[in-house]
Amino acid sequence: MSDNKSQEFYNRLTQQLAEDRQWPAQYMFKFIVPGIQERVEAVCDFFDATQADIRIKNSSKGNYSSISITLTMASPEAVVQKYQEVSVVEGVISL
Repeated sequence: MSDNKSQEFYNRLTQQLAEDRQWPAQYMFKFIVPGIQERVEAVCDFFDATQADIRIKNSSKGNYSSISITLTMASPEAVVQKYQEVSVVEGVISL
């Protein structure tokens, strides 16, 4: 995704989140990563495990892992910032 398209996406997401709920609010992040333990750990490391509910489910063949992380976020901008931080993990797909 080009930087311009990426920024447009994040701007839309920020607007939708602002309209969707009152902040601070619980938010569920969902990611798909290759089923490599280091990649799963890299995604989880962006979140405070003492405050986040982290659930990991591996695909039947183990090729991919689904990560759901729920925690209280301060604002739509904080959600977008977290997605941008996690995007550096190789192979990660944000849902």
